[in-house]
Amino acid sequence: MTQRKGEKPTISIQEHMAIDVSPGPIQPIKQISDYFPRYPRGLPPHLLHAGPLRSSTALSSTSSASSSATVSADGERPNEENPDRAFAGASASTSMQQTTKKDQEDPDVEGYDSDDSTTLGTLEFSLLYDQENNALHCTINKAKLPVPRYKKGLKPMDHNGLSDPYVKLHLLPGASKANKLRTKTLHNTLNPVWSETLTYYGITDEDMVRKTLRISVCDEDKFRHNEFIGETRIPLKKLKPNQIKNFNNCLEKQLPVNKTEDKSLEERGRIMISLKYNTQKSCLVVGIIRCAHLAAMDANGFSDPYVKTYLKPDENKKSKHKTAVKKKTLNPEFNEEFCYDIKYADLTKKTLEVTVWDYDIGKSNDFIGGVSLGINANGERLKHWFDCLKNKDKKIERWHTLTNELPGSLND
Repeated sequence: MTQRKGEKPTISIQEHMAIDVSPGPIQPIKQISDYFPRYPRGLPPHLLHAGPLRSSTALSSTSSASSSATVSADGERPNEENPDRAFAGASASTSMQQTTKKDQEDPDVEGYDSDDSTTLGTLEFSLLYDQENNALHCTINKAKLPVPRYKKGLKPMDHNGLSDPYVKLHLLPGASKANKLRTKTLHNTLNPVWSETLTYYGITDEDMVRKTLRISVCDEDKFRHNEFIGETRIPLKKLKPNQIKNFNNCLEKQLPVNKTEDKSLEERGRIMISLKYNTQKSCLVVGIIRCAHLAAMDANGFSDPYVKTYLKPDENKKSKHKTAVKKKTLNPEFNEEFCYDIKYADLTKKTLEVTVWDYDIGKSNDFIGGVSLGINANGERLKHWFDCLKNKDKKIERWHTLTNELPGSLND
């Protein structure tokens, strides 16, 4: 590059970048570990004092001596690999000790990451199947959360951190208002204690084999829809007749109800009937005691049921009897009796027809279900009739399943 006299020397940007940047022979970059002793931290004291691993005081006292120590032929410091080997062995022994220690310790409750079922709470209740009276008694005791990391009680649903809990029961399959029972509502609490017994009537041995009890805990809300908290389900086949079984179950998230249930299992309800032949008055006494799980016929999800009875054949059209109407219920109690004057010998020729209806104003009443008892019946209906004939002056009570067929093609 030529330079005129009096001009300042100019340097191009390429030359500027090339000045003093030639690295020359590439030297290895020192690691930060080169400035510190390569001894492991956190080792047990008995390992720190063993072999080449010494305490920090020993290291400080011999630092000058180690700096002047001769280097081995391959350029590495003496005993370079020993600390690594010691560290590997020490770490293995340390991990084994920690594992053994963890196995011996109890699980840390505070560190326990609970799942949703635990956070929803637990429910204490008991069940009793009264086989003689065909009744299922469900005693709802209390709800609580036993895990210490959470505040004891149910999962809060309201803005004030509390709940207004109640418990409702359904029988599956076929959950509906007909088999719904519920407890009272307890306000502003996370530790509700109900101590309340709810009873299902008309429960048979067949029900105990194929049905499941669903118990749900909900939060009542006056201004919005009630909120679901959690549920638990108990197959009734787990129960033994006439024996109380206690439960303390974790509440779970709501499970979907099977919409594709077998339609053959669909029922119209059940009715409890008593039969007694009174020899003194020469009459058949028919008692309509109660109904259970009736089909809902009205838009509000309920029915206004009443019961009619006929003793067929009825040549004089005088055998019709009718109970009172029970408003807005699917589990009515009637406790009414009707007398039919008839000779004992003629009972073998008669059939008792019982029908249940839903009362409507301004239109035809709806048929809910019916049942026929007599010499031409079968199953439990025939057995009930024969038991009445064999046991004079004794009241025989039985539950019967209603069918959707109108007995004798009766019209209301």
